[in-house]
Amino acid sequence: MQLFIHHRTEYRFTEPQARVVQMLRMTPDNCRSQNIVHWRIDIDCDARLKPSRDGFGNIISMLYLQGPIERVGISVTGEVLTEDRAGVISGAMEPLPPAVFLRPTELTGINPAIVEIAAPFGDGPAEPLERAHLLNTTIHELIACTPHRSTETRSAADVIRSGAGCSMDIAHVLIATARTAGFPARFVTGYIYSDDDGIETSQAPQFWAELYVPEYGWIGFDAVNDRCPHEAYVRVAQGLDYRDAAPISGARIGGGHEVLSVGVDVSLSASQTQAQA
Repeated sequence: MQLFIHHRTEYRFTEPQARVVQMLRMTPDNCRSQNIVHWRIDIDCDARLKPSRDGFGNIISMLYLQGPIERVGISVTGEVLTEDRAGVISGAMEPLPPAVFLRPTELTGINPAIVEIAAPFGDGPAEPLERAHLLNTTIHELIACTPHRSTETRSAADVIRSGAGCSMDIAHVLIATARTAGFPARFVTGYIYSDDDGIETSQAPQFWAELYVPEYGWIGFDAVNDRCPHEAYVRVAQGLDYRDAAPISGARIGGGHEVLSVGVDVSLSASQTQAQA
């Protein structure tokens, strides 16, 4: 697929800020399933961007703004060629061994409910890949997907108690149960193209998980839609949980509060749209 991505984020502050520093994890990298044709980040005010990589191998851009700042808009545009590889991730930068992704975090900690859910998917007669798929389906059926992303981060245990959550919440539940079952698992942010009303997406970045399966390596699992990522997915960043892979994180010096608006559009080229019609 040839996917075009437009991602707009705007912050407005109720009081002028003296300084704003943000880490942007908004640039995807090449791997076997995706090739970045072009990618651009634009800031609509006087700012400094410094690119680098973090410890997870993500491409990051540090954004520095000097005040007084009342608002800032961040626009991302890009073109990506994608290929369906049944969710298998290969050719990506992997600076950390899989065992690191067995580590629990505040958002993916273990409690008795998670242990109970994970128990059937630990070592057993079924092949690891089959167990990983069954676990993904179990989480899909267990947690209802809410139509809009929550503005707060909740632990996997809290999401299980509520029985519903956004794609971020559901990814955390899958990661927590997968680690408990013995699978290294990591959080992934990215984009999904869909023209199917039956597929859960929203006008925002999307979140899913990747599990390390013996003999296969890292494989993506989208528990919201009960499938593995295919050519309609663009992966951007990875980490132990959302806090390691959030599209934007940072700090500001100044009073008041901020108002955030986000819009995402993922589209096909005109020729592909006509071919699907």
